[in-house]
Amino acid sequence: MKRPTTSHFRVGRQYSTILNTRSRNSIRPLAVGTVLSFGALASYYFFFPDASRGAPTSKHEKLSPSHFTPCTITSSEPCGPNTRLITLKIPPKFLPASDEKCFSSIWSIFVKDDDIQVERPYTPLEGVDAEGQMRFWIKKYPHGEVSRWLHSKEVGDEIEIRGPLQTWLWKDDDVWDEVVMISGGTGIAPFYQLFHDIISQGVSPRTKFTLLHSSRSPSELPPSAILLPLSSFASENPKRFQFRVFVDTLDPTDEIDRLKVNVGRINRATLVSSIKEQSSPSKWWMWPFKKSAELDIDARKTLFLLCGPEPMITALSGPYGRNFSQGPVGGVLEELSATSSQVYKF
Repeated sequence: MKRPTTSHFRVGRQYSTILNTRSRNSIRPLAVGTVLSFGALASYYFFFPDASRGAPTSKHEKLSPSHFTPCTITSSEPCGPNTRLITLKIPPKFLPASDEKCFSSIWSIFVKDDDIQVERPYTPLEGVDAEGQMRFWIKKYPHGEVSRWLHSKEVGDEIEIRGPLQTWLWKDDDVWDEVVMISGGTGIAPFYQLFHDIISQGVSPRTKFTLLHSSRSPSELPPSAILLPLSSFASENPKRFQFRVFVDTLDPTDEIDRLKVNVGRINRATLVSSIKEQSSPSKWWMWPFKKSAELDIDARKTLFLLCGPEPMITALSGPYGRNFSQGPVGGVLEELSATSSQVYKF
């Protein structure tokens, strides 16, 4: 899960309709100075590290967002086109207490590329265990500096991380009747962490969970280490958890074992049918007599969590706001009358 950072510089000029030669000459040095000032600011932004990237490295303090901590790659397994399951290990003595709130789902860490001093956030699939191990499903992108750097690392190599940082906090108060998680590609990582820490542990027993995951093709689906625990738990606990997988295309030669795959993209019909399946008959028997836009997700206290490619996020819930803030609810969820308190975009 990564979000690019953008910076926008806007310079406004107002010209007088009558300028004599003398006034234009007096303005020219000011204009040149303004351009140079903005150029200096832009250069500083792009070529000097920010406070987080310039954070110190500590080999004696516990893991913290304020500094980087060395850890070791203990496993790096290819599991699909341009994806790997990578396991990092930090000495247990550097772990904060396990009961600290910083390890409450959903959280992530930052990994630093030492070569170019760039960092990116990644979500541990199962959090961190008592031995200090964290496992990640990471895709290598053509222009992803840190992902390409991580894929080039070998078992035994040392890298630096900082965190944990809370991405979104699950509150164990049974506020939600239903939680619908929608993921694309490696965007399944935060929801697998929630599954591992909350759903499979019986926390918030009244809440029903649905995970809808989409990949472009079967070869790009998450590895079996992720898919099988999800599908097995869904089969054994149908009233607690529903899991559906989608691919854009399915080649006749593709072999998918123990997993039912839907061909097509997650859309409005998918969301409506998923909510109906998770709702009790007493709640939905009148829906055929209502307009489709009147699906009563507010009365059911339904929460939608989304993580994946921006086009998918935009189509289903509207685009992010400025600087990747949540922005207003749009797309399919707006049509279903979801409010901003019911939608969270990772």
